[in-house]
Amino acid sequence: MKKIILCMIRFYQKYISIFLGKNCRFIPTCSAYTYEAVEKFGVVKGVYLGIKRIIKCHPFNPGGFDPVPEKKEKKKFREDK
Repeated sequence: MKKIILCMIRFYQKYISIFLGKNCRFIPTCSAYTYEAVEKFGVVKGVYLGIKRIIKCHPFNPGGFDPVPEKKEKKKFREDK
C-alpha cells in the first residue's frame, strides 16, 4: 500500500502539478511533504499529516518553511538493579 501511495504522489508531481502552477505556500511543497511523511511514518499517519498540511495551504496562511516532524523515539523503561 505504501508503494502505491508514493507512486500516486510522484505521478501527481510529474504529470498533474505542472499544469497547476506554483501555488503551494510552503517549503517543502505539500506533495513533497506528504511523500516524506508517508516514507517516515507509514501510510496512515503520513497521509493524515499530508491532509492536515493541505488544509493549511490557503491564501490566508502565510506559509513558509514547515518540515515533516521528526519521528519520536520511544523511551524504553529500564530498571536499575
